[in-house]
Amino acid sequence: MIRRLLVFLCCLWALPVLAQTNETSLSLPPASRMSGLGKEYQGWNNCGPATLTNALAHFGYVDDQIRAANWLKPNYEDKNVSPWQMAEFVNTQIPELPVFAIVRSGGTLDLLKLLLAKGFPVVIEKGYEPSGYDWMGHYLLMAGYDDALAEFTTMDSFRGPDTRYAYADILAYWQHFNYQYLVLTTVNRHEELMELLGADADEWQNTINALELARAEATADLEDAFAWFNMGSSFVGLQMFDAAAQAYDRAIALGLPWRMFWYQFGALDAYFHSGRYDDMLRIVRQNQNDGGGQYVEETYYYLGLAREGRGELDKALTNYITALEFNPNFHPAREARDSLRARM
Repeated sequence: MIRRLLVFLCCLWALPVLAQTNETSLSLPPASRMSGLGKEYQGWNNCGPATLTNALAHFGYVDDQIRAANWLKPNYEDKNVSPWQMAEFVNTQIPELPVFAIVRSGGTLDLLKLLLAKGFPVVIEKGYEPSGYDWMGHYLLMAGYDDALAEFTTMDSFRGPDTRYAYADILAYWQHFNYQYLVLTTVNRHEELMELLGADADEWQNTINALELARAEATADLEDAFAWFNMGSSFVGLQMFDAAAQAYDRAIALGLPWRMFWYQFGALDAYFHSGRYDDMLRIVRQNQNDGGGQYVEETYYYLGLAREGRGELDKALTNYITALEFNPNFHPAREARDSLRARM
């Protein structure tokens, strides 16, 4: 098995790489702090809307988290809001502000510090294990950093403003979500942000860079389940679904937190495009039975895809409709429903 994994990793070096992840040559101050961020604590299962609202406050946004929650997760019990959905809310639902959001993966601590020093609000998604809780996903609004203390200051919607995290803690738990980050900017600073991102400004190249990072981590430690999972996520972004499925297989075999598929769905995409519908059903049924994943619209969307792939069209249509009952704004389910209806 180990030999086969090493061969798999070595073969991947043949992938084209246009440029490596940008390393800024700009000198950074030893400490920096963002101004004007919100300080609202999250409501029930509401870290995404609350954290995004606190970031938007920097630009003069005056609504509380309810506005974002009503669009992002109309079902009160919904356990997950994905970064792309948060960006879509910013980019389509706030016409009163000239603000927009971008999402990238494969971030670094130096990049976080650069964005903060330059005044760009940045939200990361990370693993989270507060006292008394099992592992879960969580959004964190970065507020500042201090190299002397090797700490970030954050607005943690669960623990409150001025919550500090060691650099090492951020790095370890950020890996659980492929070092993904969401950056807010205004139209007049878009070009500046793209220059700061360098090679990662281009989404396709950013996905290649994130794959390179995950591959390096998996090569260094073949037992690193999160590195394998992140490789799978990047392969999905590159539409290399068979390779993604192999990487996800390894991650699952090594063991992942039981809530993992509440938040990240690349494995389901990989298995769908590889025709592995039974593996999709295994994951979504786990979500349905684990005490929380049944409140995630993606559970029913991917259940529909699996059943459609198996030719169970009536059941698939019911699943798409159920996903939309959870969240009418979840357009992948709407598109799948409409496409299936047109063929039935």
